[in-house]
Amino acid sequence: MNDAPVVARSPFAAAPVTLVAATLFTALMAVSTRYGYHRDELYFRLLGEQPAIGYFDTPPLTPVVAKLSMALFGDNVVALRVVPALAVAVTVVLVAMVCREFGGTTGAQVLTAVAIAVSSMALIAGHMLLTLTLDLPLGAAAILFLCKAITRDGRWWLAFGAVVGVATYNRLLIALLVLGVAVGVLVAGPRSVLAVRWLWLGAMLALVIALPNLLYQSAHDWPQAQMAEALEAENGEDNRIMFAPLQFGLLGFGSVMAVAGLVSLWRRRTFRFLVIAYPVASAITLYSGGRPDYVAGFLMALCAAGCVPTAQWLTTTVRRAVVVVGIVVTAVVSVPLGLPVLPVSALDDLPIGELNETAPESVGWHRFAQQIGAVAATIPAEERVHTIVLAENYGQAGAVDRWTEELDLPAVYSGHNELWWRAVPEDHVATVITATDSPRIRGFFGSCEQHGVVDDGVGSWNEEQGKPILLCREPVRAWANLWPEFRHYS
Repeated sequence: MNDAPVVARSPFAAAPVTLVAATLFTALMAVSTRYGYHRDELYFRLLGEQPAIGYFDTPPLTPVVAKLSMALFGDNVVALRVVPALAVAVTVVLVAMVCREFGGTTGAQVLTAVAIAVSSMALIAGHMLLTLTLDLPLGAAAILFLCKAITRDGRWWLAFGAVVGVATYNRLLIALLVLGVAVGVLVAGPRSVLAVRWLWLGAMLALVIALPNLLYQSAHDWPQAQMAEALEAENGEDNRIMFAPLQFGLLGFGSVMAVAGLVSLWRRRTFRFLVIAYPVASAITLYSGGRPDYVAGFLMALCAAGCVPTAQWLTTTVRRAVVVVGIVVTAVVSVPLGLPVLPVSALDDLPIGELNETAPESVGWHRFAQQIGAVAATIPAEERVHTIVLAENYGQAGAVDRWTEELDLPAVYSGHNELWWRAVPEDHVATVITATDSPRIRGFFGSCEQHGVVDDGVGSWNEEQGKPILLCREPVRAWANLWPEFRHYS
């Protein structure tokens, strides 16, 4: 058991919190058919076709969820979006429970639920299947069990360890939370928990659960570290510059309450370790060039902590109006930013795509596959059997794979991330259809002819719009020798 002070707790506000979560789930499912697949969803769908203990650029949990979703609900975009909507609904409930652990009243718990539900972070992660989607409930559950272990019963360390172990199969970012908490406890206490045997049993449980994933990483030269280096080189400087502003953007008004949470937790010795843990995790993220959502678990916990004094502060009409306006403004901004509620044309007319890159990346993939199919249809039958689609990136590959049967497309190969490892074109392949603006491609073939450009029909494509569609023939070397030239990580 622990000798940490017992925190007074109100009953859990199950009915109103569940109502908020159910409303969020319903709203997310109502717009689940809008726009279309995101490139990551197409990729996870593709990876899920061949389940594995790990992939070069991602652990297996999200691809497995994609496969199970299709098995249960069908091979369509809505099927992939049931779990995300459910995941963020569960997150809302879990974060409200965290607020209760901090001593939050019914009002504080409901305020926490609403603040998380209207945030752009929850709406984006709940609308589509991203790695962030599963990070949110796993991170919230880890912090909930952590707080219970410290203030109630040490046996909750087993639940904490189990969640940490499972979380490694989604992203290894859970290590940020664990490392931050470890530093926080060593610096600010309560150090008495280090003598609790359940903590070490929980740590062993986490290691046992995570071990297959860690063995895969070790056997493959730590691919997640290699991907982190590639991402840092590509976007690290921008991520550092935008780290603080985007954290505000993720929570909106909830970030104001998160600041109040920092102050509140610092004044309470039991939870002071979280005030240390958050900047430690943020510093590591900044150093590595990571994105602000890497510390999403801490952001949600701080918001929950800040809702406790905020609810106590609501003693006048003016103060209540300030909070209501803050929540409403957040919702007014977050809904069109995070959900496809506006016409696709709005992606060109408004800066939505600049603030939320997932929006334009959800437009035009079926049309892309159709354009590839139109080029394939021009190839004589005797040549088609020696033809492949060479996708420049995993989004292209996922789109071609999704509609291969419907549009009678050639087999797709790609040198991007995990797909480079998956398959090498066979030696008989002599013709390639590819959509790329890379000038290097022509040097790999005897001839390349342009057959149009990628056009999503509305002009809102983020990456693929305007790329030449090429028909290339006669590879200059055997594919086994040529394939290393196509390998790239991003």
